[in-house]
Amino acid sequence: MGGGRPYPPELPRESSEYVVEFDGPHDPTHPQNWPVSTKITIMAILTSTTFVTTFASGIYAPAIQTIAKDYDVAPEVATLGVTLYVLGFSFGPILWGPLSEVKGRRLPLVVAAFGTAIFHFATAVSKDLQSILINRFFAGFFGTSPLAVGGGVFVDLFDNKMRGNAVTIFSLSVFIGPMVAPFIGGFIVTSHLGWRWTMYLSGILASAAAVATFFFLYETYAPVILVNKASKLRQATKNWAIHAKLEENEVDMRAIIERNLTRPLHMLIVEPIILLMSIYAAFIYGLLYLFLTAYPKIFQGVYGMRPGVSGLPELGAVLGCAITGFIMIVFRQKSYVKKLKAHNNVPVPEWRMIEAMYGSVLFAGGLFWLGWSGYRREVHWIVPTIGGVATGHGISMVFLQTFNYLIDSYLMLAASAIAANTFMRSLFGAIFPLFASYMFDKMEIEWAMTLLGCFAALLIPVPIVFYFKGAQIRRISRYAPKPAA
Repeated sequence: MGGGRPYPPELPRESSEYVVEFDGPHDPTHPQNWPVSTKITIMAILTSTTFVTTFASGIYAPAIQTIAKDYDVAPEVATLGVTLYVLGFSFGPILWGPLSEVKGRRLPLVVAAFGTAIFHFATAVSKDLQSILINRFFAGFFGTSPLAVGGGVFVDLFDNKMRGNAVTIFSLSVFIGPMVAPFIGGFIVTSHLGWRWTMYLSGILASAAAVATFFFLYETYAPVILVNKASKLRQATKNWAIHAKLEENEVDMRAIIERNLTRPLHMLIVEPIILLMSIYAAFIYGLLYLFLTAYPKIFQGVYGMRPGVSGLPELGAVLGCAITGFIMIVFRQKSYVKKLKAHNNVPVPEWRMIEAMYGSVLFAGGLFWLGWSGYRREVHWIVPTIGGVATGHGISMVFLQTFNYLIDSYLMLAASAIAANTFMRSLFGAIFPLFASYMFDKMEIEWAMTLLGCFAALLIPVPIVFYFKGAQIRRISRYAPKPAA
């Protein structure tokens, strides 16, 4: 044992012939060669699960006043039910994203799907405010798994030509969920059902998503698929030397914690692409939850609409998101595929920034429009609603293309990159609702929205910088695959 001894030449190390690989580029077991119906099913499950998670974050908002009254606390204290839920989005990806790169995609998705359903029901039956808040945090913690792992799954399943469409549909569910939730929650809270049924509904939807995940979502991570393939070959041949590359790495929990669980935070600090894109996405995500306060201030406070009805104008922002999806899938996809063919099917992440530059301008302009048309009753309510369409279209376009940019830039480490992004944006999503009410009360609607519009305008140069300088930045990255000269 002392100084060590050379490996005996008469006992050579295991030959590479015992390492299991895919049988060529057309191996049917490789996820990218799976039937289209299987891919669509998995995409639909991830998208619907993400929708349920984000829907549950917003459906609580109409119940804030009722909960505050029931438990005799200030509305700002009851708002913690939104804050802690979204705060769970920050901490969940630090576990789920890297875990998906060690144990595969299916395990964290299945475990988290059932976990979030359980905590939604636990919130619904909670007897005190503390229990409500704690259960909301863990519902968010488990619910964020598809947001953290989804990007990696799409890298597994789709090639460069089709991945953009899948990510478009998936990303829009992140926005549409919180936007459609307030009017549904408003009608439930003001009905005979009461606020607890907002949580029961979330639990029912999450349970349906969990069952679909368990039965129809297959493992998509190629290294883990090869581990399963090697296991079957060992059993069939009784040759215990057969193994997959992933099995050559001894499982060391300390190493996993140091290398994988801290990877997203490390990437957030040392990667300027992830840092700046995360700051932009964080501001957008914060506004998404600030709108839970802004829209009632405008349409209840100014236009006198009832709860539930006052949430309907937010469907204008949903329409803006739908316009984004239509443009990206029907028009933009064709030109993107042409560029890929001309570039030997090698994607250039900076192509994604064209729409982000356009969206960033529309996003900032939409905030000014919404604020300066919705602060006085003399202006018809349809005008700020149309401003919401512009805002929704702009923020969804920016968010979608920054999401695509991170996936294209980091590929096999996309799950960690998205986890870092989700961590920061969820912090903003958790914080914004806490000061939103104070800001609108003190500054009034028009000046509060002006302040937000100015911040949005300051972020307009971000996609411009990456469009022109992104390739140079990726060449010095520690994690991104190096672009061709």
